[in-house]
Amino acid sequence: MNIKNAYIIAGPTASGKSDFAHKLARAVHGAIINCDSVQIYRGIENISASPFAGREISDEIDGVPYRLFSILPLSEQISVADYIGLARREYDAARANGFVPIFVGGTGYYINGLVNGIAEIPEISPANRARAREMVAHDLNAARAMVAETGASDSQRVARAVEVFLQTGRQITEWWNEPRVGAITPTPYKILINPPLNILHERIATRIPEMLLGGALCEAEYITKNNLDPNRAIGAVQLCDYITGKITRDAAIENWIIKTNQYAKRQRTWFKTQFAPDTIINHIPVDEDLLSF
Repeated sequence: MNIKNAYIIAGPTASGKSDFAHKLARAVHGAIINCDSVQIYRGIENISASPFAGREISDEIDGVPYRLFSILPLSEQISVADYIGLARREYDAARANGFVPIFVGGTGYYINGLVNGIAEIPEISPANRARAREMVAHDLNAARAMVAETGASDSQRVARAVEVFLQTGRQITEWWNEPRVGAITPTPYKILINPPLNILHERIATRIPEMLLGGALCEAEYITKNNLDPNRAIGAVQLCDYITGKITRDAAIENWIIKTNQYAKRQRTWFKTQFAPDTIINHIPVDEDLLSF
């Protein structure tokens, strides 16, 4: 194996990228750095299929350092700029301590920031940040209409676009065209794990009932009891609806599977059009794939 300075292991949900990243880390003395916008939150490890689902949250798994997992409470927000700042800090720390940084995840806008950098959007005032959250909570559709050209749909990304508009008077898409900063240089070696969609569907259909038995329902109960936003993760909304009596358990599982399948399809589209991998693994990874790059 020709060991690289750093890696990005990307792919859609249920593609096996987390297991493969761990094996790679064992092989190259690597440190895993989270690149998933849901697994960064604490309290939804089962719902998010985090490596720490069913484990005590710590700084390592089997001797491999794990960074930026379960570091934020569900009540907090994090922007792409915030994430890039944290990721760069962990990248520098890993290299300083003799580890090979391995970013792993499926969040396109995090991956894009690592590879291409981000626009230098001015810091958002606490007042505008709070106002944006209030607008999203009060009328998400109206907030979406305000920033329609961004294409944002989930509440967190809409809130980010709204707060930028409130702060600067410009759509966030305008800022995206400004000179970018913060990219990891040299660019990490990019590995895309991209099994066929039907294989992902099979794995998703099997995995979700197991996640439910593994503690996902308890996590949803905590969200409901503490009046937290369930839109952090696919699955949380469906389970919270089940807990509050809006839908049946079977419907919650079915809807969760459907939404996850749709998300996997969107991820595959993004990777096809927005990501230029150095290596593509078109199946669920096996040990022999470690020797292919």
